[in-house]
Formats: sequence, C-alpha cells, structure tokens
Amino acid sequence: MTPSPQRRLGERQIQNALLWLLAAAAVVWIGDWTVWSVRAWRGGGYGAVQVDQYLQTPLKNHKMEYDHVGLIDQACARSIFPHAGDNPCWWLRRHTTQWE
Repeated sequence: MTPSPQRRLGERQIQNALLWLLAAAAVVWIGDWTVWSVRAWRGGGYGAVQVDQYLQTPLKNHKMEYDHVGLIDQACARSIFPHAGDNPCWWLRRHTTQWE
C-alpha cells in the first residue's frame, strides 16, 4: 500500500525542518568558534573558575571513599560550546563540584 499524498507531504516537511535545524546548529557552532578564536588570539578567550575537587577511591566490598582535595582553579573557554578541550565558563560556574 502506498502512502497518501498528505503523509508524504508531512514526512517531507519534517525532513526539511530537521535539515534547517541542523544547518542552524552548525551556523551557531561555527559562529561561536569564530568569536572564541578571535578572543583567544587577543588573549581573552580563556577564563578560570574555582571548583571543589573530590577524589573517589574504591574500597573493599564495593564501597567508595570520598576525599576532599580542595579548591582549584579550572581553566574554561569563554564561549557557548566547549573548545580546545575546555568546558565553557558558564557551565563550570553551575557545576562547581568535580569528581576524580
């Protein structure tokens, strides 16, 4: 049984919407990378956020030991998305606890 013309039209509209969404995401990421690259080239593309770092050590009987290492300065990228292996600063400010 062949799909109705309305169903084919609906499927095509969904495909077009997904393509436009993908294209928009790519444009936003490329723009973010460009702005971050210019900032990094000028010396302002990176920041630092203080985070609490904890060490998670496995013990016998499937138990874990948690040790507070202390406050450390974590490097971050001043951008919307992660770049050069660093998380964005806005994300680190909201997640100030790190487990190692």
